[in-house]
Formats: sequence, C-alpha cells, structure tokens
Amino acid sequence: MAADNFADARIVITGDTFTSLGMGAPYEGTVKLHRSRGLKAFDLLFTSGHAQGTRNVGIYKLDGDAWTICLATQSSTRPTRFATKAGSGLALEVLRRELDPAKKPAKTPAARPTAPPLAPAGRATKTTPAGPPTGLEGEWRMVSANFDGKPLAADMVKWCTRTTRGDNTVVMAGPQTMLKARFALDPSKKPGAIDYVNLHGGDKGKTQLGIYELIDDRLTICMSPPSKPRPEAFESSRGDGRSLTVWRRTA
Repeated sequence: MAADNFADARIVITGDTFTSLGMGAPYEGTVKLHRSRGLKAFDLLFTSGHAQGTRNVGIYKLDGDAWTICLATQSSTRPTRFATKAGSGLALEVLRRELDPAKKPAKTPAARPTAPPLAPAGRATKTTPAGPPTGLEGEWRMVSANFDGKPLAADMVKWCTRTTRGDNTVVMAGPQTMLKARFALDPSKKPGAIDYVNLHGGDKGKTQLGIYELIDDRLTICMSPPSKPRPEAFESSRGDGRSLTVWRRTA
C-alpha cells in the first residue's frame, strides 16, 4: 500500500482489548495471545461495528519497539510465516510503539482518500438472485471512484469489482466486502433512480438513494448516505458523504 493510505493508521492495545484506527473505519475487540507450533500467535475478536463476531487469526513478533503481525483476513487458517502475496488474504503489517505511551490518538482519525470501510473476512459475499435480471446484470470492474469528494487511489481502484444478480449487488475490494445490497431501479427518471437496501455492514437495513447512468457497458452510480436526499447530479464534494463510482462490464 502507498504510505499515504495508512499514515494515520494505528492499533491501540489496552489490557486484552484493541482499537484499530485509520484504516477506513474504527474497529474494536479483544485480543488473545498464545503459542502455535512455536510461533507467537494471536486472535482478534471484533466486538463492535459491522465486523462484530468476526475472528481473525495471526502470528506476531516483537523486536524492541517494532511489532510485526501477519493476519489471515479471509480464512481461519493461521499464517505460518511472515509473508503475503496477491490473493492470499494475508495482511502483513509492521508497527512501531509510540515513544510517548501517554499519548492518546484521536478517536476519529482524519479522513483519508481510501475506500469505504472494509469488513474483515468471514462474511457472505455471494449474491442470490431475488428477481429477474436488470440492465445492471453481470460482472463489473471499477474504472474510478470518489468518496466524499476524495478520489480513490488507483492502486485501490484496480482491486474493486461488482457482481449483480437479479436485484442483488455485491461490491468487493479484493477479498473484502465493501457493499452488499438489494436495489430497485426507476429508468423512467432522468437520470435513472436507484435505491439500495443494505444487507451487510454498519448500514445493514438502511436505505440509500442514488442516481445511475448506463451507456453500453459503462455504468455510473452516485449514492447519497442513508437518510440523505437523492443526488441531482453525478458529483461528490467534500462533506456530502456521497459515493461516485464508474464501472465497466466484463461479463
């Protein structure tokens, strides 16, 4: 990852609890240390937010104030070495203890141009057809994205895909679920109207209003956050909470 994408990221350990900040959304839970095949091992159990109930397993090592962790984010198989590769679902991180242990990080870190909150693995990601196919049917690759007025970095864009079956759609960033929703279209509107009912994450059960445009195999969607009015134009500005994404159909 580019350094700018995690400049504010940190993990705060207090007793057997942890708080992860600066990686898209705050996560909280408990941490358990133990040994596995001679390696120092740990489990993270997420206890709040849309990741509640998810357990990630990993290994760690300490070298002075340097803490290296390798964490499985999409399976229950614990890593056996400190390495990762594309498609493995393993996160390899190196952290350094703050010199001033009394320093307390802000509860809500500064917003950065990253993706929306990514849920740890272990959640359902497949769509289930619940209606006839629409014009959005198929597999899509992200072309560009802008969240709350901040463009998504190119190295994140290339990870993102959308799968739509019937009136269900799922957006993934690599192995991580970004969005899972049921949607309804009204193509009689100009631009077309699209409504989401979220089926996953912190906004589960909430409705979002948006607009869409489909030209050949290029799809543009602009969504407002829950409880906000439908956008009137395909734009996202700082502070409006909107997502503006462009997709190209691949299958």
